[in-house]
Amino acid sequence: MFRKSFYLSFLLIGVATSPSALAEVSANFESGHTALQVFDQAGISSMPLWLKVWIGIMMITFASGLLFVWKHPIARWAVGGFLMPFLVMGEIINALGWPFLSGSIALAHLIFWTPALLLLLWKRPFLDTNQGIPFRIWSAAMTGVILFSFIFDIRDSFIYVSHFSAI
Repeated sequence: MFRKSFYLSFLLIGVATSPSALAEVSANFESGHTALQVFDQAGISSMPLWLKVWIGIMMITFASGLLFVWKHPIARWAVGGFLMPFLVMGEIINALGWPFLSGSIALAHLIFWTPALLLLLWKRPFLDTNQGIPFRIWSAAMTGVILFSFIFDIRDSFIYVSHFSAI
């Protein structure tokens, strides 16, 4: 139990849960796709078409990374970063007693996608002529997908963390 709560605290550095913030959790949040809305089936169905298309592009780009995981460590970081939120964020949010809000998804993106983005920007495999063209195309698309997503994720994470923190 101690170990689980230690890791939970470590992952949520900067999210200081005050009693007043936890009391707000019991308030009803409406369904939707903005930072302080519950991202459920109703929230998904209320998303504008462009956002549904964008999510499809993200899914395809991350899933395409599976083609490269055996030969390229950067692809492993990207695919792993995509899978980790599914594996741990639900448990973290449940442990905090917070509702599953769109802002928590944005926060997960920032936490788990940043290592892949840093590697993509540092190594720039999309410019490496020694790499195969399919991998170069995928790595360029992956870099663009993460960068574009972060435009929204940084804002939504800030809103989410600010709402639930004692700052």
